[in-house]
Amino acid sequence: METAYIQTPLGITTVIGDENGISVISVSDEGMASSEIPSVLQNAVTQLNDYFQGNRTHFDFKLNPKGTDFQQKVWQALLEIPYGKTCSYMDLSKKLGDVKAIRAVASANGKNPLWIVVPCHRVIGTDGSLTGYAGGLWRKKWLLEHESPSGQQTLF
Repeated sequence: METAYIQTPLGITTVIGDENGISVISVSDEGMASSEIPSVLQNAVTQLNDYFQGNRTHFDFKLNPKGTDFQQKVWQALLEIPYGKTCSYMDLSKKLGDVKAIRAVASANGKNPLWIVVPCHRVIGTDGSLTGYAGGLWRKKWLLEHESPSGQQTLF
């Protein structure tokens, strides 16, 4: 596994992966950007930088997150939330076929190892509130505003 650290508007972003795909993208308030980016991570780093510059609305590099079958199913559903749109945890549970699974869906959402790329930040409370976010609610708010310059989020 190779690792790179890049400076973003939201902190130092860690990118971890290999020839099988990117397995982790996370953010931290601490650390320093890498001076060199391993070639296997270059495409992902370029696409993340493009996203932050407002020049990318989707990612097309290979993903390889580690998780349970249920987590993988939730993360796959997150990938279907369009850029600039939001949905609620209830909407996501319904989409997955079990409204009673809302807590499990929220838990899997919180364990998403691919920050931004698997867009867990696009999931909000049923009442439209910005609910829990592992990276901090200020980052979630920033990302939603970044993806919707008009400040209007809509359900998909």
